[in-house]
Amino acid sequence: MVPCRAWSVNPVSPAWEEPHAAIRVVLRHFIFVYVHPYMDGNGRVGRFLMNTMMASGGYPWTVIPVTDRNAYVNALEKASVGEDIVPFADFLAGLVKKRLAGEPLPAVPKASPVGER
Repeated sequence: MVPCRAWSVNPVSPAWEEPHAAIRVVLRHFIFVYVHPYMDGNGRVGRFLMNTMMASGGYPWTVIPVTDRNAYVNALEKASVGEDIVPFADFLAGLVKKRLAGEPLPAVPKASPVGER
């Protein structure tokens, strides 16, 4: 991984001072998953935080469908290793546009019984 930039973890960095909610969401979500502060649950917590930031900015709750997981991870990887946040911003923007156009949230996949895992 590319070393984290000093501004990305500084609480007075551009990501924390950014006035536009959409930019704040992209930067803060990326920083959270990049720092990876927990042993488990970073993705779930990061996506929950992303949605709370979206809601506070007037955007709809947005779920990353299981079918789009690889695109999500690839976009995060481009932001991290490739130092290019644009694919990740475009990925999230595409999901938000679908929600704003009235597309329902994806269905939750059915869990298999414990014995079948």
